[in-house]
Amino acid sequence: MRRAALAAGLVALALLACSGEPGGGARASGAASPAPSFVLPDLAGGSFDLAEQRGKTVVIDFWATWCPPCVFQVPELNAFWRRHREAGNVMVVGVAVDAEGAAVVGPWVEEQGVEYPIVIGDEALAREFGALGFPTLVIVAPDGRIESSHVGLIEADELEGIVVQARSS
Repeated sequence: MRRAALAAGLVALALLACSGEPGGGARASGAASPAPSFVLPDLAGGSFDLAEQRGKTVVIDFWATWCPPCVFQVPELNAFWRRHREAGNVMVVGVAVDAEGAAVVGPWVEEQGVEYPIVIGDEALAREFGALGFPTLVIVAPDGRIESSHVGLIEADELEGIVVQARSS
């Protein structure tokens, strides 16, 4: 009986974490802990160093090709990225956690029309940032501290409000 209740609770948590509804995930705001540093390969053959983004608000999207809600996050992040890429004070980066790496991620990114930079990471890095499911968006403030995180889908306008708050804190 206890195992059944525990299993039901875990299923409910998993459904919440992979919620297909905008704003359906859990959010922790104002965590104010330093973001773990990373340097990861990007799909263009270069690398992305989080430390080089100091002074910008960084939106990190932890996602996977096998995650159905992650498909729906792409248009929202594309719209947000289009609004901010020219100003240079906000960066959006997608961190793919697929074990198969660029061979699987590259075609998915092209098929989905992703416009923002994509790097190849893993689930261990996602866990360092507190990801409980995918997609998980982590907002890193210009000073390098984690401002907030959001599990599940988020709309571009809601993300806009969170980033404005991160820039002002």
